[in-house]
Amino acid sequence: MTRRKIYKLKLRRGELVLGRKTLLMGVLNVTPDSFSDGGKFFDPKRAVEHALAMQRDGADILDIGAESTRPGSAEISAAEELARLLPVLEALRGKLKIPISVDTQKAAVAEIAIGAGAEIINDVSGLRRDPRLAEVVAQHRAALILMHMRGAPATMQKTPFAKDVMRDVVSGLKKSVSVARKAGVAGNRIVVDPGIGFGKSFEQNYELLAKLPELAKLGYPLLVGISRKGFLGKTLSRDGKPVPAEERIWGTAATVTASILGGAHLARVHDVAEMAQVARVADSILNNSA
Repeated sequence: MTRRKIYKLKLRRGELVLGRKTLLMGVLNVTPDSFSDGGKFFDPKRAVEHALAMQRDGADILDIGAESTRPGSAEISAAEELARLLPVLEALRGKLKIPISVDTQKAAVAEIAIGAGAEIINDVSGLRRDPRLAEVVAQHRAALILMHMRGAPATMQKTPFAKDVMRDVVSGLKKSVSVARKAGVAGNRIVVDPGIGFGKSFEQNYELLAKLPELAKLGYPLLVGISRKGFLGKTLSRDGKPVPAEERIWGTAATVTASILGGAHLARVHDVAEMAQVARVADSILNNSA
């Protein structure tokens, strides 16, 4: 088990203390083609209802994504992404009390989203797709999550995987952090994410989970997104077929626990109420380990 360093993540308004307990980032996909919920919250009204429900269930942050990044997904324009995103952000204004993160790779989307209330930008490309995004984050004093992804969503599970996944992830995250810092993003506004499932093989996902303490050496708070991921479906397969995303809750619980005991500060999850219980117990184990 790895005792977590305490960080204070600066937001546009206030700060989040990371490390005393695991913070949960509730996932809200406002896409028609998400791998995890199949467009269930594409309608803005249903999306808002679900956001408020996740807040009640214990989410500490809401992460809204309007462009699918599932394996094989195609890119959409900034205009289309904003058309999905803005109605939800506007409807949540004044209703949601927890910070909003927006999952986007585009500077143009990030700038408008921040203006509409977002305090965190979650970039799954680690600034590789649009380095100008870091300038937008720095200018508006938002927080930034930098995730490692090998390749792009459309092809990331078809191209060759890294021979040494830990070296690849550490090197990639260091490059992303360097781009962010050179653009003016303060160190106390950065979170890193190893990108479980993004351009990694089945075995590499488990290797990353087992070796999370090595990523703590980067000196930034650590977010892990493992909820309902495909490698869990394969692990839990029945009759040679992966179990559906909605049936991966217990597998998710195991990986959330492993992530917390490995030093993760934040967990990005779909099933907030259930994972809030998991996190509370895992935190209790971690806090009594030394």
